[in-house]
Amino acid sequence: MGERTDLVADIIDDIRRVFQVVNEHSKDVERRTGITGPQLWAIKTIAEGAPIMVSDIAARMHLHAATVVGILDRLESRGLARRVRSQEDRRVVRVELTGQGERLVKKAPEVAQGLLVAGLERLHTKNLKSIAASLDQLVDILGAQGIPPKLILSPEVNKPVRQTRRTAK
Repeated sequence: MGERTDLVADIIDDIRRVFQVVNEHSKDVERRTGITGPQLWAIKTIAEGAPIMVSDIAARMHLHAATVVGILDRLESRGLARRVRSQEDRRVVRVELTGQGERLVKKAPEVAQGLLVAGLERLHTKNLKSIAASLDQLVDILGAQGIPPKLILSPEVNKPVRQTRRTAK
């Protein structure tokens, strides 16, 4: 095969590897904890900074606050987290884990999204721009520019509240 053919094959194989790892992590999380990867990622984020404001959770997870609110609704309904109003300023709401949530986070595996974000955050800006440009090309190839971004292997959609790189083009 030629160099171009080999490069295309390598890219396809790497994409398959990424999907495989994310899929395996996600299934492992649900099997071991009974919650989705994004829910576990939120619990881990809460555990690291509790009590923590919704906007801070969203920033740490690189999600929109509206998306995080939906995740928190599900965590609260399962008795894993709770929102607490500040006594000093009733407009301020912080999130903390319940005892059940704290026990779950102690035994929970790593989350693929968390590993991905941590790895990307360690990269130099030049490398991040290169990855972003390459992924933009893949999105264009697939004609997926207008598709709302769902969280990995989750029905949650990251609701845009600002103009992104892609929509600014």
